[in-house]
Amino acid sequence: MVCDRPDLAHAVSQICKYMSNPGRHHCEAVKWIFRYLKGIVGYGVVFGSQQNDPLVVGYLDSNYAGDLDDRRSTTRYVFTLGGGPIYWKSKVQSIVTLSTTEAEYMAVAEIAKEALWLNGLAKELGVEQGGVQLHCDSKSAIYLAENQKVHTSENAADMLIKPLIVDKFNQCLDLLNVYSC
Repeated sequence: MVCDRPDLAHAVSQICKYMSNPGRHHCEAVKWIFRYLKGIVGYGVVFGSQQNDPLVVGYLDSNYAGDLDDRRSTTRYVFTLGGGPIYWKSKVQSIVTLSTTEAEYMAVAEIAKEALWLNGLAKELGVEQGGVQLHCDSKSAIYLAENQKVHTSENAADMLIKPLIVDKFNQCLDLLNVYSC
């Protein structure tokens, strides 16, 4: 059910966690899913609603420490082509992140890998495009993804790994607030 219905992916994945020992409230949740399905009979994914824009588009989000048992974050994303979803995934991150920014940045890295693969697949299928468009709601993760380099003039760690000219060495001392007493 999760494989062909992105609208059910989250609800079904949450219920599946409790299949070995379901409680009454889990059975109620399953009934809710069936009532939802009954209410949307005849619904389906429509492709080609955006025929002028055959671009692969990815949307992502993550929740920081969303798993209450081990405090790991979850990455969720969906890719569309011609307006219809072609691939989606929800995955618990393999490490415990220490901030919302880190959790979102991990999600950006994951979706970027998938985007490269999907872009190659689209080319193999004859769908020429200028790349993949990604949408993320975290300004801090976007900033990190776009600005991965700390400019040398701002990197105080330079003095720890290489010999520097006197001016640069003094600049590093200033960055670390090391002054003559």
